Amino acid sequence: MHPPPTPTDPPVRRVNVPLIAVAHGSRDPRSAATVRSLVTEVRVASPGLDVRAAFLDLSEPPLGEVLTELHAEGHRGVAVAPLLLGTAFHARVDLPQLIAEVTAQLPMLRVSVTDVLGPDQLLEAAVLDRLAGAGAHPDAELGVVLTGVGSAHVPANDAVARVADRLRAGGGFGAVTHAFATCGPDGAAAIARLRAHGCRRFAVAPWFLAPGLLLDRVAALATVSEPDVIVAEPLGAHPLLAELVLTRYAEAVTLSRAA
Repeated sequence: MHPPPTPTDPPVRRVNVPLIAVAHGSRDPRSAATVRSLVTEVRVASPGLDVRAAFLDLSEPPLGEVLTELHAEGHRGVAVAPLLLGTAFHARVDLPQLIAEVTAQLPMLRVSVTDVLGPDQLLEAAVLDRLAGAGAHPDAELGVVLTGVGSAHVPANDAVARVADRLRAGGGFGAVTHAFATCGPDGAAAIARLRAHGCRRFAVAPWFLAPGLLLDRVAALATVSEPDVIVAEPLGAHPLLAELVLTRYAEAVTLSRAA
């Protein structure tokens, strides 16, 4: 017979793979609150799954702390889902580097990183739902500006432009174009393009996960260009985002088990 475990024995390995939903983080408390609300939606959609929120910077708890906690609890497999809408610097550099640094100190911990959230049809459906919720229903006179953060990584910006193209091709709006908060084209230029297409009313569709100072600035500048502009809510804790997070999680766990 084996002796019963003592308090000094290593923790028992857990069977289920927990999920860490990791966002960039922000000094604006609304951002972290939105991320936590999204994590709650994921828990509701998948009862029994251990889902935790974490951040790369500026908000608590940091990703390294959550990974260390899970390792101490006995988990040796963890899935990390980046709550990022594209493959810019944070997805390509920050996140892999941080995971490598942390796991070097955590023996036997295997971390599977899911794909980023976007682009994806579920996100695009969520954008349309946010527009409808703000009163921006499809109309031949309504022009929509899909506005992202912007990146020095050109392919990330191109991906946002392609989302705008798909929303335009979906029909219903007078025109759809794209803009960025931190680089060109900006919202004023985008609204000018929509006017040139004959649009008489305008809406901003944020390609943002959460509210924050940057999105506030986007809304303020859009209002300067067009006082009656409709500004929809960011994607936030939309049920379709929760569904997408779980889809990414299932894909990553399946690949990890097959490896």
